[in-house]
Amino acid sequence: MGMPSGMQLLVIVLIVLILFGGKKIPELAKGLGSGIKNFKKAVKEDDEEVATASKIEENDKKAETKQSTATESKQS
Repeated sequence: MGMPSGMQLLVIVLIVLILFGGKKIPELAKGLGSGIKNFKKAVKEDDEEVATASKIEENDKKAETKQSTATESKQS
């Protein structure tokens, strides 16, 4: 089954118009758009949290390395 042809798409659009009406379709599109916007925002925030956590881990590792180097220097 391939992509629907032009006539089939027209029939699908007409059925959607009949089912939902002309006033309801813009509301549905607006809701879909805001849902996509919220999803992208959540993904961006999650990426920022992961980046922040990895930076904290890197700083902790650097601090541990400095402490172990300082301890080794004192023992020598």
